[in-house]
Amino acid sequence: MLDADAQARPHCRQYWSWLTEQPRQHLAQKRAEADALFHRLGITFAVYGETAGTERLIPFDIVPRILPAEEWRRLEAGLKQRVRALNAFIADIYHDQEILRAGRIPAEDVLCNAQYRPEMQGIDVPGGIYAHIAGIDVVRDGDGVFHVLEDNLRVPSGVSYMLENRRMMMRLFPELFARHAVRPVEHYPDVLLENLKSVAPAGITDPAVVLLTPGACNSAYFEHAFLAQQMGIELVEGQDLFVRDEALYMRTTRGPQRVHVVYRRIDDDFLDPLSFRTDSLLGVPGLLHAYRAGNVTIANAIGTGIADDKSIYPYVPEMVRFYLGEEPILANVQTWILRNPEHRAYVLDHLPELVVKEVHGAGGYGMLIGPAATSLQIEEFRARIRAHPERYIAQPTLCLSTSPTFVDEGIAPRHVDLRPFVLSGREITLVPGGLTRVALREGSLVVNSSQGGGTKDTWVLGD
Repeated sequence: MLDADAQARPHCRQYWSWLTEQPRQHLAQKRAEADALFHRLGITFAVYGETAGTERLIPFDIVPRILPAEEWRRLEAGLKQRVRALNAFIADIYHDQEILRAGRIPAEDVLCNAQYRPEMQGIDVPGGIYAHIAGIDVVRDGDGVFHVLEDNLRVPSGVSYMLENRRMMMRLFPELFARHAVRPVEHYPDVLLENLKSVAPAGITDPAVVLLTPGACNSAYFEHAFLAQQMGIELVEGQDLFVRDEALYMRTTRGPQRVHVVYRRIDDDFLDPLSFRTDSLLGVPGLLHAYRAGNVTIANAIGTGIADDKSIYPYVPEMVRFYLGEEPILANVQTWILRNPEHRAYVLDHLPELVVKEVHGAGGYGMLIGPAATSLQIEEFRARIRAHPERYIAQPTLCLSTSPTFVDEGIAPRHVDLRPFVLSGREITLVPGGLTRVALREGSLVVNSSQGGGTKDTWVLGD
C-alpha cells in the first residue's frame, strides 16, 4: 500500500487517507463486531490433533488488500495460462504421456509418485478438464513481482472466506464501497455452478449437481455447507449416494434421483472403497465404475493430485512451454529438488538460509524455515533429507510483501499471500480477487490458518 518513501501508492491514496483518520478505538470496535458476526454465523475451521477447542475462528483483518486493475489483468492472464497447462499435463499423463517420452519431466517423478492414479489411465473426462477448481497461491517478492508459490488442484479450499470477508466489509464499511470502484466477487457460486453443469456427461441437458462432503467433522465443513446452499444444490455424504447399473443415484424422499456431477470435497483415497481404501466409510462403492463408464463427472477429477504435488511444481513452467508453446507469464519460486544430488548438496550446505518443505505436506506443517529455526531443528531436518531426499524440496526464504494490518498495537505491516480461484468449464474464468491470507505474528512468513494466520478482503479496482 505504501512505497519506499512511505507514501501511499496511487491506487491506495484514497483508502490510506481514510484509514489514517480513523481512531484506533473505532477500528477495534469494528474488528470486535466482525468477530461476533463470524461467531454467530458459525464461520469456523477445525484444527486436527488439538484436544482443547478444536473449532476456531479464522482471524479477520478489517484492512483490505488493494490491487490495481492493470496488475490484476496480468495476474489473471498468468493464472489462466498456468491452469490450461496443468489441465493439459494431467490429460497427457493419463493418456499418451508425451511429455515423459520427450524427457521434459523425469518419468519416475510422475509414475512413482503417490499422487499418480493408474486407475485413471485411458479415461476420457468431459472437455478434457481435470482441475475444474484450482486455488493458485501467489506471492509478491521484494522486487514487487508476483510468483506462484503453490498449485492446489485436489480439493482447494478457502473460497467461502473470500465471499464472507467481502460481505463483512460491505456490512462494516458501506461508505468505502461507495467511494471505491471495487469489482464484485459475490457471483462466484453462480459461475461455479455454471461451470460444473457445463462438464456434465454428454447428452444431459439439465444435470443434477451435488456437493460430496466427508461430514460435519471435516475442517472445511462450513465451506461445504455454505457453497451447497449458495449454489442451490444438495449437500450429501457418501451414505446418501449409491451406484446402480454404472449410474450414480441420490437417495431422496421421492425415491432414487440420478446424479450427473459430483463436486467432491473428499480426497481420492476415500472416494470409493471398492477401488481405493477399502476401510473408507466416506465414499460411494462403485463410484469409479460409474465414472469410467462416463455416466458421472467428478470435479475435481480423480488423479489431479499428480499436478499439484510439490515435487512436480518445479516443472510447471516447462509444461507451459511444452503444451502451449508460450513463455510463462508467472514464474515459479526458485526450487531445489532434493532427489537431485547437486541440488541436495547445495541445500545441505545452506539449510539455515532456506525453506524446506515436504512434497506431500500442507497447511504449513512439515516445513523448516531456516532463518527462524534452532540449530537442533536444522540438524533434525538435515538427517531427514539425507534419509529420504525424495520427500523434500527447498526454496529461498522469500522477502514476502507486506500489507497494513490492524493488530493490537495499531496499523502494522504483516506478510501476505493471495489465493485466487480459477474455474475451468467451457472457458477458464476467475472472479476478480481471491483469498488474501496474512501472517498475524510479527515477522512470521506462515500465513496458514492452522498456524495462526488470518484473512483479509481482497479488492481489485475497476479501470
